[in-house]
Amino acid sequence: MSSSSGNPKSSHPELTPLETAPPRVEAPPSVSGGLPSVLSATRHALAEMGPLRGTKELLKVNQRDGFDCPGCAWPDPDDRRDLVEFCENGAKAVAEEATTKRVTPDFFARHAVAELAQWSDFEIGKAGRLTHPMLLREGATHYAPVTWEEAFDILAEELRALPSPDEAVFYTSGRASNEAAFAYQLFVRMFGTNNLPDCSNMCHESSGVALKETLGVGKGSVSLEDFQHADCILILGQNPGTNHPRMLATLQAAAQRGARIISLNPLLETGLKSFAHPQKFWTWMGRGTPIATLHLPVKVNGDIAALKGLMKLMLEAEDRAPGTVFDLAFIAEHTRGFEAFVEALRATRWEEILEASGLERERLAAAADLLIGSKATIACWAMGLTQQTSAVGCIQEVVNLLMLGGHLGRKGAGVCPVRGHSNVQGDRTMGIHEKPGEAFLDALQRTFRFDPPRHHGHDTVQAIRAMHEGRVGVFFALGGNFLSAAPDTAYTAEALRRTRLTAHVSTKLNRSHLVTGRRALILPCLGRTEADHQASGPQIVSVENSMGVISPSRGNLAPGSEHLRSEVAIVAGLAEAVLVRDPAAPTVDWKAWTANYDLIRDHIAQVVPGFEGYNRRLREGGFHLPHAVRDQRHFDTPSGKAEFTCHAIPHLTLPEGGLILMTLRSHDQFNTTIYGLEDRYRGVTKGRRVIFLNEADLARRDLLPGQRVDITSHFQGETRRAEGFFTVPYEIPQGCAAAYFPEANVLVPIGHVTGRSHTPAYKSILITLSPH
Repeated sequence: MSSSSGNPKSSHPELTPLETAPPRVEAPPSVSGGLPSVLSATRHALAEMGPLRGTKELLKVNQRDGFDCPGCAWPDPDDRRDLVEFCENGAKAVAEEATTKRVTPDFFARHAVAELAQWSDFEIGKAGRLTHPMLLREGATHYAPVTWEEAFDILAEELRALPSPDEAVFYTSGRASNEAAFAYQLFVRMFGTNNLPDCSNMCHESSGVALKETLGVGKGSVSLEDFQHADCILILGQNPGTNHPRMLATLQAAAQRGARIISLNPLLETGLKSFAHPQKFWTWMGRGTPIATLHLPVKVNGDIAALKGLMKLMLEAEDRAPGTVFDLAFIAEHTRGFEAFVEALRATRWEEILEASGLERERLAAAADLLIGSKATIACWAMGLTQQTSAVGCIQEVVNLLMLGGHLGRKGAGVCPVRGHSNVQGDRTMGIHEKPGEAFLDALQRTFRFDPPRHHGHDTVQAIRAMHEGRVGVFFALGGNFLSAAPDTAYTAEALRRTRLTAHVSTKLNRSHLVTGRRALILPCLGRTEADHQASGPQIVSVENSMGVISPSRGNLAPGSEHLRSEVAIVAGLAEAVLVRDPAAPTVDWKAWTANYDLIRDHIAQVVPGFEGYNRRLREGGFHLPHAVRDQRHFDTPSGKAEFTCHAIPHLTLPEGGLILMTLRSHDQFNTTIYGLEDRYRGVTKGRRVIFLNEADLARRDLLPGQRVDITSHFQGETRRAEGFFTVPYEIPQGCAAAYFPEANVLVPIGHVTGRSHTPAYKSILITLSPH
């Protein structure tokens, strides 16, 4: 395979190569879904899996006897499942994993690491499935095959040689199953560290912190059924049409029965304009179902100001007719801090709200009227909120708004953070956390009779800093593409290079395999689509979706190689090799756990609340985890009440001629996986190094559409540079810009993080532009 896009060679293998040809740009469509979604899904399935294999696999996605989609975490219906329970991007995710292409030892013999680094992320991902454990020896130019035993010996050698367990970092991606995640965190803590950063640190960490502080539970409080009863649905900082396409069917049903849907986002995304259900062919030729009743084109990082504007209007209406807008009984019985909140809200000036949000008061008033008229409101959000500089405060303002109307613990109402990866929430439930709670550690200690470490470990940003400072010798990743997902790409790459060993459990080749420590291992694992046969027979695993539902997952395909191992088997093999047995002390029978995952689930049931009878309930089809706010209107905060909070409107000082940039995904992408080069819903194809700009901002800078520019970010006297981006005129607020992730991640300095959650501020990047 060669670089088909004409990418010039780069001396920075961590960076996506430049693109020499401008992308094709046309007007975005007005309707999402429909025939184009069907054709796109079919094209990807046929290209990667073939017609028979592809059809068989897609009919197993999200079925009770099938496997959980390896894409997003949007829930499945509890009762009836349609024959087709996947979306366009779910089909792409399955095709990507179940591809018939293979990356064998011969492939690595033909292609040096330096050569592969010149490929685009799209080309790297399309190489195929990994088939063998591979080792990059110190000073070598090519990966070479090793046995699993050799790989585990190398890991054990490096880990045992560390002066302290805290000099190892164990990262986790959201694709790991509950069983693998629980075994993994147990091994890591038995090894002696809480260095368990995960992808949550880079996406919804802000949601967990904000909700835990205000409601006592760091998860969403709604179920899928609640959308059938909501009067009003807020969609904040989210693009469901690309990132959670099955959500559109839920929103369509809500809109058709009269629910009002408010979109608060810098871009009016096609998925929130109108939707034609891909499975209802008789709707393909029409205009689809309008989704968003009202769109508020808020400035990037202006959401706190917009939310304050909405609540200030609600307060004015409450003042005119006391008790008709606010749920005063709920506020009196279940909340704390209302008086201070109202006082701060009254003191907030309209001039500040309108300037910071970029919205007209009339448009805010129209949205406030919809909220005032709603008896059941759901607020949904994603990384448009969680990755701002004031992300925690922003999400807590969403909670404030819902509490004013008593929209918690009520049918059709509540908070709904929409997680991105299929089990990112489950991994956290299983203990993948650098700051574990004392109750969880106590349960581990009782169950496994060892003393788990109590000090906090590194989150993702802290882990990168520690590697960069030479305080980490081994980096181990259970899934994911760490380098491409992380901020400050060049800094992160240098951090990885300063380790003695990097090791990645992966299904496919990615850029993280090409920027390594002195030695590097690639450990190929089974995918969700593949049958997992162990000594006791076929195994099932489980996942938790965005709404706290535990579901079984059973792969059915023959493994892509006889050398693949399951995630559980890899973790257990690592534990067997690394942990030194004390004959006088109890230990985990890792071989037995590998042979029969029921044994892992039996132990989870002893440690994690809500998992009693885990094996039985899983085989009955799954179950909902308890949620105190939803089920009982109980708030597990220190005060025992839901907490109103006060936050100032953030003001970012732009450099002269500056803009504020946010990163986003294309429609042909899931996280760092690039399915193709077609961002259909934004009208951009055959290119990814683009920057979306308001036409007025282009004219103000004497730039032309399609002109190539370099982007410089500015943060506390530091600058970062990303070169060769093509300008695309787009409907985005003046002073704002957008570019694709991960190409723009290089612009986020390692220190540019959100307060309290320590999430990289991918949605608050201050930039200037210059001609390339």
